[in-house]
Amino acid sequence: MSKRKTPGLILRGNVWHIQKVVKGVGRLRESTGEREIERAEAYLARRLAEIERQAIHGVRPVRSFREAAIKYLNEAEKKSLSRDAASLALLEPYIGGLPIDQTHMGTLEPFIKDRKAAGKSAGTINRDLAVVRNILNLAARLWRDGFGQTWLESAPMILPVKGPKRKPYPLSWEEQGRLFKLLPEYLANMALFAVNTGCREQEICQLRWEWEERIAALGTSVFILPEWIVKGQEGKTVERIVPLNKVAKSVIEGQRGGHPEWVFPHKGKPLDRMNNRAWRAARKEAGLEQVRVHDLRHTFGRRLRATEVSLEDRQDLLGHVSGRITTHYSTAEIRNLIDAVEKLCERDRAPELTLINLSRRKPCTEYDTLSN
Repeated sequence: MSKRKTPGLILRGNVWHIQKVVKGVGRLRESTGEREIERAEAYLARRLAEIERQAIHGVRPVRSFREAAIKYLNEAEKKSLSRDAASLALLEPYIGGLPIDQTHMGTLEPFIKDRKAAGKSAGTINRDLAVVRNILNLAARLWRDGFGQTWLESAPMILPVKGPKRKPYPLSWEEQGRLFKLLPEYLANMALFAVNTGCREQEICQLRWEWEERIAALGTSVFILPEWIVKGQEGKTVERIVPLNKVAKSVIEGQRGGHPEWVFPHKGKPLDRMNNRAWRAARKEAGLEQVRVHDLRHTFGRRLRATEVSLEDRQDLLGHVSGRITTHYSTAEIRNLIDAVEKLCERDRAPELTLINLSRRKPCTEYDTLSN
């Protein structure tokens, strides 16, 4: 007589799965990962014992960092989630199978060592570690099981790696022309907008038409970036106003009508980042491999300073958090900021200025001279 199968196990394909109602927990649905019934029954018994210990004694079940990473990727609503997924793919061989309560600076050390040996900067490594830190904080503070317990009792400190900071590299006008003419049109539009507005990479990638505000008294428009897209300082973020000079307006008009939601779409959707293969290929061909996308913002800031824009106006235009900054500007204040960014277009102040005709859907009538 054959042995009767344990209730709560069903066979899907060649693998046994759990489908069982557990008191105090609800329906338990998960794969055992086992093909043999005996091993699947042993797995189910371990899970039920684990749940009982949790219910009676408050013992947290052992969860791997991999489980936490999967939960994070399934639930997070970050626009740059693909960047986090790439970091987690790199981290998987090092900490994926570890219990989350054994994920800390000590177990991350081999990963840090290998990344350094591969020539990665401290900033790059710290972006990967920031994903780990975020997941552990969520496990300790937000994620709870059916008994109300957090996934992790407390989150360990994940300290940033120290190393030399990469110095900013503002572009000269000649370098801008050399680089921009090698970029594909969609990236050249974004880069030209960046050096004329000082917007950050994600602010440009995620820029939406609904953020455009018409200023009737000035016969122009500005963009108001919401708090969630603006990078703050010390945890502080505020909305940011983005005034447009003639060049930035020309870029915007060239994009208008291209997509109902996104200002800078590529193949019908927003880019995850500007620092893609096309960007890296163009800067290599231009002999400017040291230039990062963020250096476009540094270029904007340096040019504002060179044209003697005041510190207060530079802070507002760059979206730096201060006790003064607000998006509730008067018409006169907005006019002042527009005048400040218009200085970047004055040829007598910047005789090297040679902006590029990017063959937009609508012609750029102001600055269409190719750089030599």
